[in-house]
Amino acid sequence: FENINGKTVDITEKIPFDLPDSWSWCRLRNLGEIVGGGTPSTDNAKYWDNGDVAWLSPADLTGYTQKYISHGKKNITQFGLLNSSAKLMPAGSVLYSSRAPIGYVVISSWEISTNQGFKSIVPAITECNEFLYYYLKAATPEIKSRATGTTFKEISGNEFGATLVPLPPIAEQKSIVSQVEKIFSMLETMQE
Repeated sequence: FENINGKTVDITEKIPFDLPDSWSWCRLRNLGEIVGGGTPSTDNAKYWDNGDVAWLSPADLTGYTQKYISHGKKNITQFGLLNSSAKLMPAGSVLYSSRAPIGYVVISSWEISTNQGFKSIVPAITECNEFLYYYLKAATPEIKSRATGTTFKEISGNEFGATLVPLPPIAEQKSIVSQVEKIFSMLETMQE
């Protein structure tokens, strides 16, 4: 059972499949803090000039194929960070583009902020970040199915946080990540 907006809801109806005994279903929001982004006003040079705060937009991820990222094309200043809805997230945060397009996923290798085109998660247990990275890549079609909007689709922070995650113990997460990376490495070798 889960408490949603003050109501107790039976989530067993929504469980897509059974899991091994050591695993559990949980909502993404229960695995850490869901963080939105923001853009300081571009009319104020004090928010941008000589900025030293890494700041990403989904455009920075177009064609980006690495798992980790430390910065985008632009930085903002501390003053810009304080005067916008952008938030500084720690290294290890999982950044997910929530619009234009939905589904770019990277892990921050450094403190970073994003624009409003992201819904990110700062995992309560940082060691979960690589598992969440691969899981969010795989779950993107389902996440997109819950997006709303007319000009372009967007997944809200609430909907992103509601994403169901089949969570194994940390040791199994690491083993799964290792196996996924071996398979991807083999595929890359075959394509060469």
